[in-house]
Amino acid sequence: MTNAVVLDVDGTLVDSNYHHALAWFRAFRGFDVTVPVWRIHRAIGMGGDKLVAAVAGQHVEDAHGDALREAWEHEFDPMLPEVRPLEGAHRLVTAAVDAGFAVVLASSGKRRHVDRYLELLEVEGVDATSSDDVEETKPAPDLIEVALGRVAPDARAVVVGDSVWDCEAARKAGRPVVAVRTGGFGEAELREHGASAVYEELDLVRADLHDLPLA
Repeated sequence: MTNAVVLDVDGTLVDSNYHHALAWFRAFRGFDVTVPVWRIHRAIGMGGDKLVAAVAGQHVEDAHGDALREAWEHEFDPMLPEVRPLEGAHRLVTAAVDAGFAVVLASSGKRRHVDRYLELLEVEGVDATSSDDVEETKPAPDLIEVALGRVAPDARAVVVGDSVWDCEAARKAGRPVVAVRTGGFGEAELREHGASAVYEELDLVRADLHDLPLA
């Protein structure tokens, strides 16, 4: 049976969570809505389809949802060149591929952003999903299910992410999850949301690659 690794991208493989939080803050301010940046950061990992209501309320989503998402893109795009891979990201992906795992990236981000991240990671032959591929993003399980459907639908798989939303999505998809602290979430809360192990950095995940839980 095939073994698979489903990797989150923002905050897990690339250092982008705080760029996203700032872009959302600026987007909200454009509509005279002030949401503390710390609260926005706590929601990074959700897709934009869920984030607006989660941090600002359903009334803001109803009034400005689509326009806010467009404004977020406008604010985030100039920061895209500043986003860099996290230490060990390339090594983790290539090690998993070399070890025979089916590797797929499952991101709540926009497709063109994910394509840029793939270039930064300098990995070839790795498939990826984005918010463009599903109706609902994390914490819904859709991205994980679509990702596995592309590479190995019947695989024994593990999800690697950085946020509680990755953990929730993995739980709903019936897959084990391990987490890294690179997105700014604490160990205790990641474990509370289902992470069986929490790592400080990606090279430690790579060292445990053959011992990760698979289901």
